[in-house]
Amino acid sequence: MSRITVLKMTFKLTMRFYVFTLFRPTMIALAVSTAVLPSTFAHAQTQPNTEFKAQLSKEIETIQVTATRRKGTVQEAPLNITAVDNDVMKQQNITDLESVSRWVPGLTITDQGGRESSPIIVRGLNTNSSERASDSGTVATYLGEIPLSVNLRLTDIERVEVLIGPQGTLYGAGTLGGAIRYMLKAPELDFTEVQVSGDVFALSESDDNGGEFGAVLNLPLIENTLALRTSFNHYTNPGYIDYNYVVKTPGVSKPDIDWNNPEEVAQNITQHKDANDESITTARVSLRYQPSDVFEATLNYFYQKQENGANSISQYQSLASSNPLADKVGKYESAYRVLEPNTQEDELLSLELKVDLDFAELVSATGLTDYEQVGQRDQTDLLYDIWPGYADFPSFTALTDDTSEVKNLTQEIRLVSKTDTALNWIAGVYYNKTEGSSDDREYTPGLSDFWGGNITNIEKDLEYLALGEYDNKEQAIFGEVGYAFSDKLNATVGARFYEYEVKSLSGAVTPLYSGGISSISQVPMELVEASDNGSLFKFNVDYKWDNNILTYFTISEGFRLGGGNGVMSCPDVLPDQQIICALPHEVDYKPDTTTNYELGLKSTWFKNKLHLNIAAFNVLWNDAQIQATTVNGKAIITSNAGEAQSKGIEFATRAILTDNVSTYLTYSYADAKLTQDAPALFAVFSEDDYSSEEIAEYQPYYDGEKGDRLPGAPKHQLSFGVTYNTDVLEDKLLTINYGLTAQSDVITKVGLKADGETLAGYAMSNLSFRLAGEAWSTTLYVNNLFDKYAQTSVRRDKSWAGEGKYPELSKALPELQRVYGHYVTTPRTIGLKFNYQFEL
Repeated sequence: MSRITVLKMTFKLTMRFYVFTLFRPTMIALAVSTAVLPSTFAHAQTQPNTEFKAQLSKEIETIQVTATRRKGTVQEAPLNITAVDNDVMKQQNITDLESVSRWVPGLTITDQGGRESSPIIVRGLNTNSSERASDSGTVATYLGEIPLSVNLRLTDIERVEVLIGPQGTLYGAGTLGGAIRYMLKAPELDFTEVQVSGDVFALSESDDNGGEFGAVLNLPLIENTLALRTSFNHYTNPGYIDYNYVVKTPGVSKPDIDWNNPEEVAQNITQHKDANDESITTARVSLRYQPSDVFEATLNYFYQKQENGANSISQYQSLASSNPLADKVGKYESAYRVLEPNTQEDELLSLELKVDLDFAELVSATGLTDYEQVGQRDQTDLLYDIWPGYADFPSFTALTDDTSEVKNLTQEIRLVSKTDTALNWIAGVYYNKTEGSSDDREYTPGLSDFWGGNITNIEKDLEYLALGEYDNKEQAIFGEVGYAFSDKLNATVGARFYEYEVKSLSGAVTPLYSGGISSISQVPMELVEASDNGSLFKFNVDYKWDNNILTYFTISEGFRLGGGNGVMSCPDVLPDQQIICALPHEVDYKPDTTTNYELGLKSTWFKNKLHLNIAAFNVLWNDAQIQATTVNGKAIITSNAGEAQSKGIEFATRAILTDNVSTYLTYSYADAKLTQDAPALFAVFSEDDYSSEEIAEYQPYYDGEKGDRLPGAPKHQLSFGVTYNTDVLEDKLLTINYGLTAQSDVITKVGLKADGETLAGYAMSNLSFRLAGEAWSTTLYVNNLFDKYAQTSVRRDKSWAGEGKYPELSKALPELQRVYGHYVTTPRTIGLKFNYQFEL
């Protein structure tokens, strides 16, 4: 069968599916509006956009980056960097970091839906369990010049740069594994531009459509001197996980009933279809002032609000066999008793100044960020595990309301040399102050009345209250010096000298056990302080061969702050009641460091029609931080897991095969494992509670051992894409894209210990058809073409369903437990999007 025949068949099948599933009134309205857009804006003076020109150039586009703090191309930079610019984003239908990762070998983004932050893992550097929001924190993300941890919608973005490996000698924020930079489009000083974009899509498991609308305005206020750029974007996802077993009124309705009795179900239970819906609103205002070639200032304000209806967790085949719901929960269903909504708001105000000092460029970047979140979680199962007696209350349902806020001040000043000599250098200073607070309140509705109603609290049925505040300060001096021994041979050395101080103030009470409280001031608070200083170094040498081949070798070190866990210390004598406290080794945790060895090759062939890049790496990780829980109260904390290592290779190629066909292929292999025993990594078995025979049997299964594989990332990752371009309708460009991403299996805990499990590998396909003119484009796309259902990570572990290796150690009441489940891949999505831009 010929390639053309295959393409025709694929197009026909996709169109038929599209017509039968998507042509709802909103879709028809969008298609009509897209068709009339060119005539609606016929008065605009349009120019062929850069993307349209690039696609007709028959060469791989050249992407300029500033990753080395100097302008250059990806192929010229002697480090492992991948860049995706705005034109590629449009052509390849890239809208978020998960889709960027298809282009970046060695980068793993685990899809956990909108409510939880998708963990970012580089080269398998992750010790955390494959749990909710278990981002290992080994990668720093930047919005422009300012560190900002946000799951950004990629709208009005110039490019995304992904740097693999520690970057502490080039950037203010030190990192263990790498850095991701979202580079906003700068205001243009010499022309007015308007862009509008839209998207309407449907998910195969959703009852409603999703959509997105965006608008951008670039407006010179003083020609060639002052310009304003503003953008607005609103995205909605209808959701695809059904919460079909939610209690109508917590504390009144019964969560565990006769599920075969329709009247009892109707009296106590309500259903929420597509509960994990998501809404993201993003806005940005930038003001750029450039009175001369010597000085430039840019003031940015960025805002993003994300609202999520529930978690994207399926409990299909995840409940205990004794649970009455075990055979009722489907592939896209959760059995939680309450909804788990969450709202997150991010704000950034930044000022970037650039001054040309002739011998060097002076850059000052000041940033103020504010993050707030409010959420709710089903906490019933955790309390069952702490004390099974809660089940005596037939209407027992527990939920936690958690709020937190983080404020951050960042200041970075650096000098970058400009002299045209063999010697070049970068020098900078960095200051960061982070203040945060949290307030977690656990409620057991109706329990006070059930127990007699004589407990006085600041809020009724308040079972647990935890308060926390922290104040972290870090300052550093960093820089690099490079020397060109010849036109071909260059060497660079870098260093970072830092010091930090962290303080945390925390306290918790359990009012239903230890007595009610009438005010927040009655919560006992404990202060934990830590400080340290140190240095990091880097060495890089690169050689440029005559035939467009660049080879480089790098040794670089990375670092991450230590700190306190925000849990009060345990008393010398534990009370005979519920208590949440930290043992001496749980109070705080140490900083961890990495040493990265990397040998790389970049090559360009056939007049920029073929790129072949490969890197081999070996990363040594000391005092690796890991997510753990306290022995008393099961509070989530951070501890240190000892030494680990990751070694492997990363390969990426792009090619223009013919005037009409281009392709890309990436592959990465990362063998990440412990290189040192980590005793009591998951649990400590005390002689006070277990016999010596039991400890000898149980403890090894909860210890980390040398050679244990690290969790959360596959050993093998592959992505492949092919693009077909052709001219149609005289002057229009039709682009057909097919993309495949595949990964091997993932384990959920270090060495599969403590009831970890293996999540099978999987592959997913994407397909799109894009028609573009000089100023507009329309794209029909299908993500997850074959509607692949796969598990991406886990919540809790099998012991919560009574299926652990040692059933006698399983969590209490597995026949009632509903917390264990899996995050799953997003089902097939079919959509139609448009984009129109014009200059006035």
